[in-house]
Amino acid sequence: MDQAPSILFRDVRVFDGVQPRLSAAQDVRVEAGVIASITASTRHESTEGTAGSSPTDIVIDGAGRTLMPGLIDMHTHLSFAGISQVTALTGNVYFLAIAAAAGAEQTLLRGFTTVRDLGGPVFGIKQAIDLGLARGPRIFPSGAFISQTGGHGDFRLPFEVPRGSHGRLSHSELLGAAVIADGVPEVLRGVREQLMLGASQVKVMSGGGVTSAYDPLDVTQYTESEMRAAVEAAENWGTYVTVHAYTTRAVQQALRAGVRCIEHGQLIDDDTAALMAEHGAWWCLQPFLDDEDATPTQGANRVKQLHVAAGTDAAFELARKHGINLAFGSDVLFSPGLWRRQTHRLAKLVRWMSAAEVLIMATSRNAELLALSGPRNPYPGRLGVVAEGALADLLLVDGDPLANIGVITTPEQTMPVILKAGAIVKNES
Repeated sequence: MDQAPSILFRDVRVFDGVQPRLSAAQDVRVEAGVIASITASTRHESTEGTAGSSPTDIVIDGAGRTLMPGLIDMHTHLSFAGISQVTALTGNVYFLAIAAAAGAEQTLLRGFTTVRDLGGPVFGIKQAIDLGLARGPRIFPSGAFISQTGGHGDFRLPFEVPRGSHGRLSHSELLGAAVIADGVPEVLRGVREQLMLGASQVKVMSGGGVTSAYDPLDVTQYTESEMRAAVEAAENWGTYVTVHAYTTRAVQQALRAGVRCIEHGQLIDDDTAALMAEHGAWWCLQPFLDDEDATPTQGANRVKQLHVAAGTDAAFELARKHGINLAFGSDVLFSPGLWRRQTHRLAKLVRWMSAAEVLIMATSRNAELLALSGPRNPYPGRLGVVAEGALADLLLVDGDPLANIGVITTPEQTMPVILKAGAIVKNES
């Protein structure tokens, strides 16, 4: 890949991803894909000898606009967000890959320069992006999620049961969407296979779900010994397990097994939230409400969806009460329309916290969670901040997102410049 150009942003107000405020006017120089210097603005001076001594390939006049870190989404399904469930289960694998690559580019153009993908065949897409064959965010892949029989990741149709009646593996397993594993040996094999393929963390389904066919919300999935086996296998590779779980019982069992991150958790109680804080676990909590961003469901799944939505306000209150490490992830599945509203899901968090808290979470705090991958981190370097030496994933934003977070919901108009690793993704400045 070509060397990233030297870029000078002049006269920008910096949101650094850490402090809840904008800086005074500054100049930010990017060299070789990292932030080389941040200095007081010299907009009205010559570029010669300012903001460092290196020659500048590109000068971007910020004109007082906001420069901020690229956004991070900690719960995506790039292979499945932009297509229907029927297409995901029956579509040609090459079509699915092309659709996922197109969705990855759209994700990047919405300002999400990094995602943690929590289930789906994304290893090839990540490889293509990293090699410059496609455009998209940095991907921290989980690969196929690990599910018990009849769990949240079991997409088989009833006529495919018992296992082996139509071949040992189902279509979703062959596609790389799920690993159906029962018992400690199968869980160990499934986790190790995903790590072999390049997973930076492991996703396990440990409780019932909304859109799944077989499992009520109250069902706890896997035994503690099975869950601990997954954790130990991941820890042997220097990384961690995150789990899908909504209920007190499912979350508490996962924490006892050593799980480091909980996805969802809308139905836990106060004692469980306190236990999460005690363990130092992360809580990747989605703004699931009964509103325009709710995934279309019907029948029993609609009842489950309403139950989760009713617990969302209380979940955010518990997270704040106990000072739990909170992360943002959008978790869109099988809905092209909702996937286009990825930034809207982030912005609606102001229902529970300030815009500054939301954007700090979606940048530097999410980056802290990414760092739990340890040696399995595919992108060594500092993410989620505007700081000297950090990776240059940057957004130039019209307006002040700390005062009006709504500006991030129209990136096609309000994000004239997007950088990833110092390379220009978009420049309409």
